[in-house]
Amino acid sequence: MEYIFRAGDTNAPTLILLHGTGGDEHDLLPLSELLNPKYNVLSIRGEVSENGMNRFFKRHGEGQYDLEDLKLRTDRLILFLKEAAERYGFDLTQAIPVGFSNGSNIAISMILHQDISFKAALLYAPLYPVDIANDKDLSDMKVLLSMGEHDPIVTKEDSMHVIDIFEKRGAEVTQVWVNSHELTQAGVEAGRELLKVMD
Repeated sequence: MEYIFRAGDTNAPTLILLHGTGGDEHDLLPLSELLNPKYNVLSIRGEVSENGMNRFFKRHGEGQYDLEDLKLRTDRLILFLKEAAERYGFDLTQAIPVGFSNGSNIAISMILHQDISFKAALLYAPLYPVDIANDKDLSDMKVLLSMGEHDPIVTKEDSMHVIDIFEKRGAEVTQVWVNSHELTQAGVEAGRELLKVMD
C-alpha cells in the first residue's frame, strides 16, 4: 500500500487518514495538523482505481457497493494497520480513523469488523447503505459524524442510517450538520474537541 507515516510525540495516539474518491495520501495531512499536530499520522492511499480515481473499494455505481470487494479491502486494510503498528511502534488500540467520504465508508467497515477495535473515529460525509448482520458492541467508542444538510451524494435518510448504525451499538455520537459533501471549519473544530476529551 502507498502511505505516509509521520511520527508524533512519544506515546501519542495515531490518526489513520483515509481520503475521499479521487484523493491520495497527501489530501488529509493538513487536516491532521489542525486536529492535533502532536499525534502520529498514518495516511493511506486507496488501492482501487475507478476511472483513474483512487478509492478504498469498488462500487457498481453511486451508493452501490461491491460488498465482496468491500470485505476484501477491509480485511487487507486491517492487516496493513496491524503490520504498520508493529513496524512503527504505535499502539493500534489508540489509533483513530479519520475519513472523508469514501475514506469514512471504509472506516465504518473496519469499525464494524470483529478483528479490530477503535475508541474514537472522525467521519466526514459518510455513506453506508449496507445491511449489517453483526451487532458489535461499540459502547466504549466516541464517533464524530459530520454530515451535509444538502449533500448531493448522501441523502438525509442515508445520514440518519449512519447515525443509527452507531447509536444502536451503543457508541457516543457527536453530530455536526454542515451544508454539503464537505470538510468545514465546524467539522474540524468538533473533531478537535472530541480528541481533547480522549487525551
